[in-house]
Amino acid sequence: MELGIVLLFIIGYVLIATEHAIKIDKAATALFIGVACWTLLVIGITQIPDAFAAEFEHWKNLNPENTLGLKGYFEHQLAHHVQEISSILLFLMGAMTIVEIIDAHNGFQVITDKITSKKKVVLLWTISILTFFLSAALDNLTTAIVMVSLIRKIIPDKDTRWLFGGIVVIAANAGGAWSPIGDVTTTMLWIGGQVTSGGIIQNLFLPALISLIVPLIVLSFVLKGNIKSFPNSHSEQLPVRQREQRVALILGLGGLLMVPIYKSITHLPPFMGIMLSLGILWMATELMHGKKLDDEKSRFSALSALRKIDMPSVLFFLGILLAVGALQEMGTLIQASTWLKDTFNDPYAINMTIGILSAIIDNVPLVAASMGMYPIAEITQDSWLQHFVQDGVFWEFLAYCAGTGGSILIIGSAAGVAVMGLEKITFSWYLKKISPWALLGYLSGGIFYILLHA
Repeated sequence: MELGIVLLFIIGYVLIATEHAIKIDKAATALFIGVACWTLLVIGITQIPDAFAAEFEHWKNLNPENTLGLKGYFEHQLAHHVQEISSILLFLMGAMTIVEIIDAHNGFQVITDKITSKKKVVLLWTISILTFFLSAALDNLTTAIVMVSLIRKIIPDKDTRWLFGGIVVIAANAGGAWSPIGDVTTTMLWIGGQVTSGGIIQNLFLPALISLIVPLIVLSFVLKGNIKSFPNSHSEQLPVRQREQRVALILGLGGLLMVPIYKSITHLPPFMGIMLSLGILWMATELMHGKKLDDEKSRFSALSALRKIDMPSVLFFLGILLAVGALQEMGTLIQASTWLKDTFNDPYAINMTIGILSAIIDNVPLVAASMGMYPIAEITQDSWLQHFVQDGVFWEFLAYCAGTGGSILIIGSAAGVAVMGLEKITFSWYLKKISPWALLGYLSGGIFYILLHA
């Protein structure tokens, strides 16, 4: 049965990676394999893995009235996994809603209207740096969508726009890697306690920045000339007043940036901070538009934003994290961690491998699997275990590699898939024009981190 569950997980992986070819949304596949893995686990596993034998006996002693035995234990463990997963999903849903409210008020236009340069090199650097920092404050997927909307307004030439779109993918993933709210994987590690907001910002900012700067320097020698035409995007009448734009932007971004501070002060889960920020922004927008007609008011309401959030992505994360949880309870992840340690015996090599794999396989299950394979270690003198303490080099480097490694292929990250869909960029074009520079940046930032910490 264990082999059957692993094969089911692998088949699901293949279906997720090829969703565009088979025309089945990855959320549907993830939900199926997540529930199916737990079903097979409960029905087919008759003996607890040796690694969890002591934990199982402890649970039995605490629950003598439970007559379901192993099935009851797995039910208890499933509830534990759902609790952890729910924290991540509630955080994501809150953050997505805040971003949608800002976007409904054209809040991002306050930022993008400041970009007026016609020189390609200057424009490339401006958009890339803006994407890098905006991704850290929002998330890489949302930032990629916002920046593609921007370059569509100012770059009419398809080839140039595709090049800028490819760099947006690199910049968005690099920006998301050093922020606890910039990428789903860093959020998972932050909520899971593997990293702290201060630690990941301090130690990953420079490597992530290098992974972007190196490709930009190379492309600065290649990209020449000016944008041929620069259509005036300011002529359109804004549907909201400038004051309303700024209020939505300041409260939205401010709320997102306050979440790590809220967690450090209260020690409550991050989703509590994001829900507090959403509540404040929601009330403010209700007051701003309270006197407007219902039809006009509804366009800017949080209820409208809730209908627009990317629920398929939320359900994808739910399914894939459930599946990884089943593999963890079966002991498969412990076996995998032992194999990786015996094969590489180096946390940097393990993470660099994970980063390359994240270009092919979605980084969410890879990071989820790593979190299951390696528990957070206590402060220790053991030369191997010290890499796995909170803010240890394994967890920090995992956040960097899984985040920036996805840029190597356009299908390797949510930001890349979004840009691919919006601009119709082909896999082969990205592989030829962007992948070499993304790989160069990934290796440069990785080597920089290793030299600082090895």
